[in-house]
Amino acid sequence: MKRKLYKKLLIEKDSKKISIIIGPRQVGKTTLLKQLHKELGGLYVDFDILENVEKFNTYTNFITSIKLEGYDEKNYQKEDKQFYLFIDEFQKYADLTKILKNVYDNHKNIKIYATGSSSITIKNNIQESLAGRKILHKLYPLDFEEFLTFKKINTDKLKILQEFKGELPKAEYKQEIEEFMKYGGYPEVVLNNNKKEILASIFDTFIKKDLVDYLNIKEILGVKKLIQYIAINNGGKLNITDISQQLNLKREQIENYLEILEETFILKRIIPFYTNKNKEIIKAYKEYFIDPGVRNYFCNNFNEMNLRNDTGFLFETFILGEIIKNSEVEIKYWQDKQKHEVDFIIDKIHEQIGLEVKYKEKLKSEDYKGIKHIKDKVNKCLIINLIKQDKKHILPFSIKLIVE
Repeated sequence: MKRKLYKKLLIEKDSKKISIIIGPRQVGKTTLLKQLHKELGGLYVDFDILENVEKFNTYTNFITSIKLEGYDEKNYQKEDKQFYLFIDEFQKYADLTKILKNVYDNHKNIKIYATGSSSITIKNNIQESLAGRKILHKLYPLDFEEFLTFKKINTDKLKILQEFKGELPKAEYKQEIEEFMKYGGYPEVVLNNNKKEILASIFDTFIKKDLVDYLNIKEILGVKKLIQYIAINNGGKLNITDISQQLNLKREQIENYLEILEETFILKRIIPFYTNKNKEIIKAYKEYFIDPGVRNYFCNNFNEMNLRNDTGFLFETFILGEIIKNSEVEIKYWQDKQKHEVDFIIDKIHEQIGLEVKYKEKLKSEDYKGIKHIKDKVNKCLIINLIKQDKKHILPFSIKLIVE
């Protein structure tokens, strides 16, 4: 099965720029790269294999290696003739970005696709060495439309709901939404029945292997405690001082761990929205898990929605994930001194939209308090819930109408 990103990447086959796909473990980056390789031909190189790193560790070795695999510079002089090179796990060799820069500058007929897990070091190298030479894509776990497609559930009704701008029918897919809120959108989890075991396998490896790239072994226990704390308090405002005292961690450690978890696409930081932008820097922020299944794994709660008291926060996580996976908009939250709050503010350059998220069909007057108090500060206020009741309400599926 192909991700939505596949079509975008295929269109880029004629672009000289290096197409880079980054994202968390086990979301399908390697599968995506192999699908492109099968479609376009060329050379596929896995940098998880040490021998390949040695073959490509200098510019000279790089060019020599691809010539041995079929690249003939004379045969690729025409502008419409491309040699396709697919590099998987490029973050395994930090200096590769400098080599890719030289290849880009000196070989106009080599088109490179590369995948890797994001890291602070690699991210900085990409910005510096490949400025103006790359197209950067983020591959997240499945969004809800992909989730339905992978489960072979008809998405015709979903497309109607996304495109229809008038009155919408009663929400469909409630059962599927609840499954998504429970187990999330990691492809292997979606496609298999032993979902808890697969999540455990993915994130046991993440803790034991991936985090070792950033931290020493002694710190792993500390970051695991922090992850579990965030899981229990998912979507709540963080007080670093309180966390430091409860977990016996230094403030600097907590900030470092949070940055790593954000860079590896486990958490998403949400800062408060203020018309005075300077205040946004200093006020309290929230941390959400990008995938609800990951959050449930770390707090060890896979109960049905009607048996738990955190359903509202899980629905917020679901909506936040849909926005992140389908747009590049800034997402914030709002709260005033009287504790009136709006879950999310989509902060575009020339438009701000307030979103209040409610996992319910029938709303009460108290559900409108937040948007009533912020309506003069933003361009539009909407409530996301399970049934559209009037023009101020939308369904989860029509979120694309807002973010596009």
